[in-house]
Amino acid sequence: MHILIDLFNAILSTIWDVLPIAVIIFGFQLLVLRKAIPNLRKIITGFILVLLGLGFFLEGLEAALFPLGKLMAQQLTDPAFIAHGEAGALLDWSHYKWVYLFAFAIGFSTTIAEPSLLAVAIKANQVSAGSIGIWGLRIAVALGVAIGIALGAYRIVTGTPLYWYIITGYIFVVIQTWYAPKMIIALAYDSGGVTTSTVTVPLVAALGLGLSTTVPGRSALLDGFGLIAFASLFPIMSVMAYAQASEWIAKRNNLRN
Repeated sequence: MHILIDLFNAILSTIWDVLPIAVIIFGFQLLVLRKAIPNLRKIITGFILVLLGLGFFLEGLEAALFPLGKLMAQQLTDPAFIAHGEAGALLDWSHYKWVYLFAFAIGFSTTIAEPSLLAVAIKANQVSAGSIGIWGLRIAVALGVAIGIALGAYRIVTGTPLYWYIITGYIFVVIQTWYAPKMIIALAYDSGGVTTSTVTVPLVAALGLGLSTTVPGRSALLDGFGLIAFASLFPIMSVMAYAQASEWIAKRNNLRN
């Protein structure tokens, strides 16, 4: 019964959040364009499905994904697990290798499952007449997110300042922008944004907060946030690197032929 009440509240909250979007779309269609709404029944059905889907999704996050991410972080940073049961063992960043591996895996898998990335990849494939592969782009973005989340987990464990990584990363992005194929630059920058969406953000945020509350000497407020910045930055580099590598391979094959 408690779950049903929470689900009902999540759906009501979703309706309240989506209502301004519906007002703007229908308002412009009826008052500005002054045209009838085509396929009105299908559009209303779609809106209802979106509301129900978002409601179930948000409740699922609260009931499963957030607790699961925090639980995994707590278990992986348990001194008994890290030190293999050795009481009083001194821990450093190298003892948290399973944390980095889990962060890499969760970053890669959530990005592959990200619906917004799939939508962008399909459109990029259509617009480029197939020259940009759907799976190639998705894997390139997923690798970037995975590396970024793993590096972000390392930052939390070591307690080093966030801006060191972000400033250095954007310096690399600026340098890559000069040399990357022009057709991929805008898509690479967009790829950094679409990764931080409905699937990736909840698990990544839960992982960061879980790490910061279990690693000794870390603050949930100061260290728990920032992983999403890594998830936005590193896909830009990985997509441009993917395009540069593809261009280099194509040129080498042309020279051989």
